[in-house]
Amino acid sequence: MTKNKISEVIEYRKVTVGAENVDAICITLLSKNFILLRGNKGYVVCGYLNMKVADKFKDVAVKITGVSTISEALKAKAAFVSAAAKRIGLHKGEAVRDILKKIS
Repeated sequence: MTKNKISEVIEYRKVTVGAENVDAICITLLSKNFILLRGNKGYVVCGYLNMKVADKFKDVAVKITGVSTISEALKAKAAFVSAAAKRIGLHKGEAVRDILKKIS
């Protein structure tokens, strides 16, 4: 895993999941961190994700909760999945690392 501190508020890493790499970003906001894990076919985002908007745009999107770091996000389980994510076989309760293998 390579780690870059872009600024005091943005951390970027390339995370290897299986044979693929995933972009992992943590943005420090005022009260919480915004976490994004992005694969080629979809993404995993912390509680800031609005699932209605993800569904509107037909994104393969997964929402996780209770995380503050990239490391915590990689150990989390899906709290919500978009309709498009369900169509490709992702489901609530699935481990993020397994999801990332499917969307990278």
